[in-house]
Amino acid sequence: MSETTATSHKHVDTPPISFFERYLTVWVALCIIAGTLLGLYWPGAAQTLGAMEIAHVNIPVGILIWCMIIPMLMKIDFSALSEVYEQRAGMVITLAVNWLIKPFSMALFGWFFIKVVFAPWLPAASLDSYMAGLILLGAAPCTAMVFVWSNLCKGHANFTLTQVALNDLIMVFAFAPIVALLLGVSSIPVPWDTLILSVIMYIVIPLSIAQALRFWLIKKGGLPFFEKVLSRIGPWSIVALLATLVLLFSFQGKAIVEQPVIIAILAVPILVQTLFIAALGYVLNRQLKVRHDVAGPSTMIGASNFFELAVAVAIVLYGFDSGAALATVVGVLIEVPVMLWLVRTVNRTRHWYEQALQAG
Repeated sequence: MSETTATSHKHVDTPPISFFERYLTVWVALCIIAGTLLGLYWPGAAQTLGAMEIAHVNIPVGILIWCMIIPMLMKIDFSALSEVYEQRAGMVITLAVNWLIKPFSMALFGWFFIKVVFAPWLPAASLDSYMAGLILLGAAPCTAMVFVWSNLCKGHANFTLTQVALNDLIMVFAFAPIVALLLGVSSIPVPWDTLILSVIMYIVIPLSIAQALRFWLIKKGGLPFFEKVLSRIGPWSIVALLATLVLLFSFQGKAIVEQPVIIAILAVPILVQTLFIAALGYVLNRQLKVRHDVAGPSTMIGASNFFELAVAVAIVLYGFDSGAALATVVGVLIEVPVMLWLVRTVNRTRHWYEQALQAG
């Protein structure tokens, strides 16, 4: 048996999934409905919260994301980051899928469904705008939410942090050229303040807080005390996720209700893209015998999107009421339920996945 295979079996048994986590999809659906209704019937409150932003980064959402990911970032042990090098195959798959395949497959699926299959049911003047929104989604791999998906599929915390940091570094240099290439324009204005502020808000600040808490708790009561505290605050990550959904959908409640057919059509290429990228990443990891707790986050970062950046760029380039902005919002609409299903699939197929490792 290979060293990688042996390593894959060194995992800590996890407690049975709670009632709250078991029916997380139900709670997500209820929060989406609640957020949409809030945007429809109390638009003033939604607009007030939506206006609290810096460089198109919403502050209330950012704080909730901190609450969501800080317990997960507390699991990171920087002394063990050297282990990530052993999982370089998973990192190569992550980078190849995110930057050599994902933006171009999204453009292909968008063209096929928007400009060919569903073109008769869409306003002709908005086709290019819808395409632009899809391209923006495909070119922005996930930053914050991937910590949630990685945690739910029992992913390797250190690997997750490393792949997010590396993807963000590449995004600074590659996002604008790739989008410009796919949109067929010579240059494209990217809100660098949004990109930089997002990295600071979703990685630097919460990671600093999480590691400070980790150091203090371990110093105060040792590792058992730290793990006990972590198990108690962990459920608040899910509460913060649900509150985030209520806010996000309250911002777009009117658009969702007024354009249901267009939203359903835009959801098709995004859904196909998400499933295709997730399947590709998961199978490639299995073929290269990457351990399961690395394959999970490697798969999730490609399947999910940095929708905060995509929405911000769409608004800057095309306007708040544009088809591009609507397409990026649809990405938010379907991402969470689909990603929850993918997390469940990754967890349920662990035995099948590890058969390939055992065979090696």
